[in-house]
Amino acid sequence: MSRIQKTLAALKADSRQALIPFITAGDPRPGITVELMHALVKGGSDVIELGVPFSDPMADGPVIQRASERALAHDVSLRDVLGMVAEFRKTDAETPVVLMGYANPVEAMGYETFAQAAVAAGVDGVLTVDLPPEEAEDCAATFKRHGIDPIFLLAPTTPVSRIQAVERLASGYVYYVSLKGVTGAATLDVASVAAKLAELQSYLSVPVGVGFGIRDPESARAVAAVADAVVIGSRLVQEVEAGEAGLAARLTEFLASVRAAMDTARR
Repeated sequence: MSRIQKTLAALKADSRQALIPFITAGDPRPGITVELMHALVKGGSDVIELGVPFSDPMADGPVIQRASERALAHDVSLRDVLGMVAEFRKTDAETPVVLMGYANPVEAMGYETFAQAAVAAGVDGVLTVDLPPEEAEDCAATFKRHGIDPIFLLAPTTPVSRIQAVERLASGYVYYVSLKGVTGAATLDVASVAAKLAELQSYLSVPVGVGFGIRDPESARAVAAVADAVVIGSRLVQEVEAGEAGLAARLTEFLASVRAAMDTARR
């Protein structure tokens, strides 16, 4: 059982939902990323999604696109991101870390080489936004062979055939994109999310996390009432964009307010 699976199983046994924050590695500069990861844990993070900077994103809205641009201005590469995870692991051996990014850097390195390096660094899962399940058999098999959870996106428009394909390949959790559009693009419709989750959970054996559109403790609490995990990204990246002064403390404080709200949710 992976670190992700153990963490989510323990939370489920305690009738709690996972809080999964996202930040972009290397934003606003490489030297602060590990500090910010620890700040997220201090604020109540159960799993960290760490974005791998990429120049041509598909699903990221303008806030996260700018984060990638800031990181790429410092020439942050996939290997640099793995180095940040390895540094984080020196003082945190428990919090699962998921890399979230695009296929090109992983394919350039090669699935096997990447998987070996990721395991050595302490990565627990990988979400490759532009690699659909129909094209992910080899990648997912390689990741699983090394104990890495392959994590997939599902959307409001995902057909049953693709949900079933994801069920065959996914482990750890799946990430349900709660709205049509890019990150941070619209207001969350919790009733629609709840209806879709009921359908998804009839096909899936892994937990379902919900992201996109979660901006504050109130929306996090509403999603926690229907989902296994709450993913929050653009709102945190906005804090990063606001400046480094007091940044780690701001992330901890905001995330703690989200965690407290989630703990009041009733399923």
